Amino acid sequence: MTKRLSPNDAMFLFGETRETMMHVAALTPFSPAPDTPPDHLRRLMAEVRTGEVHPPWNLKLRHPELLKNPLQSWVEDSAFDPEYHVRRTALPSPGDERLLGIIVSRLHSNAIDFHRPPWEAHFIEGLEGGRFAFYVKVHHCLIDGFTAVKILARSLSKDANERHRPLFFHLPEPTREPREPHRDDGGGVGFPDLLASVRTQLGATRSVGHALANLVRGARAGERDLITPLTAPRCVLNSRISRSRRFATQQVELARVRAVAHAAGGTVNDVVMALSAASLRRYLTERDALPAAPLVAMVPVNLRPKNDPGGGNAVGAILASLATDLADPKRRLETIIASTTKAKEQLQGMSAAAIVQYSALLLTPFLLQTIPGAVGRVPPTFNVVISNVPGPDEPLYFRGARLEATYPMSIPVHGLALNITVSGYAGTLNFGFIGCRDTLPHLQRMAVFCGEALTELETAYGVRA
Repeated sequence: MTKRLSPNDAMFLFGETRETMMHVAALTPFSPAPDTPPDHLRRLMAEVRTGEVHPPWNLKLRHPELLKNPLQSWVEDSAFDPEYHVRRTALPSPGDERLLGIIVSRLHSNAIDFHRPPWEAHFIEGLEGGRFAFYVKVHHCLIDGFTAVKILARSLSKDANERHRPLFFHLPEPTREPREPHRDDGGGVGFPDLLASVRTQLGATRSVGHALANLVRGARAGERDLITPLTAPRCVLNSRISRSRRFATQQVELARVRAVAHAAGGTVNDVVMALSAASLRRYLTERDALPAAPLVAMVPVNLRPKNDPGGGNAVGAILASLATDLADPKRRLETIIASTTKAKEQLQGMSAAAIVQYSALLLTPFLLQTIPGAVGRVPPTFNVVISNVPGPDEPLYFRGARLEATYPMSIPVHGLALNITVSGYAGTLNFGFIGCRDTLPHLQRMAVFCGEALTELETAYGVRA
């Protein structure tokens, strides 16, 4: 099997450096079932050595020595070694949340081995009460966050009594409905297909032109809600980074967030941004590093249809104000709602192809922001990335052990020392704060502030917790 990388997937290889490692991960803690044996992770490791490994988990790069090869492609690893990719780790006693955070921070600071399929998993035991956790790391060129959530849902069960669920890399990819292409007499892609493709691209280009014209008109008119590139303030968040990482987590109840969103006339994602904004405002104020102008967030937009099985990367992007210049939490949320509404209006009526084109143009100045020599010299395009990835609505189990949370871990880069990713699960929102350890010390305080910010918003809107 040989498969060329898409331009979106290849982009993450092009960005790979010693300090800017383009892998993502998830931390999933579990509560054991009453009948979970003490040596269940040792037994699980024995199981790892058996069973067939399916794509994408058995795919490696054809040219690992030259990641930026424009002809880069995936090939099957004929010498796949499961014990290299799956490892067992134990915390020193007592295994508390702080120690778990330290060990996954260190694991996330290590680069992927591109001579093998670009992923690894760690079974972590020794947590208090017999709890355990999985840390799974995969390079972003292989799958995106949407696909990762889909795989997670398939590798777990809604049945607390099921005891034989295969490991995620032993599960085959879901089958897709074959699509019959139009063909000409020569058996290739026919002229109707080519004509349809040209029409799609021309339509996308026209839509992008209209959206860019709106940006220019808004900038000239002093529009505050519609954020344009290169208007974000300079901030410590946009510093050059080291390869060391720090990870912090927070979990909040989805019902509380929905109640605030309803009271404010916004969305759950608007409140997620407001919680992130409040935590950033307090954290930067403590460090005497809060800019006078509001911070700007880049928010990824999923472009997949509802029942898409995933694979590769398919995302767009919008820019929105975080209103960190406002002390009042109610006014801050209302300003965020106005900004995200304007940004989403830009995408209305666009095809997926047009949104990809528009997002690429919107974020092009960010490429300068990531060049080490340019960090701090050019105005940042945005200050932080905030992603909200929907997840399973019902409690999930791995062979009887209940999944407690899904904490996502994303990618800091030069000029972007912090990434906030949120994953939904069983009535909760799970915040994963991943940052450069040297640029943003004591990152756990930001996670604490995030939880306290929800109470502040409930008070501001008179919503009962």
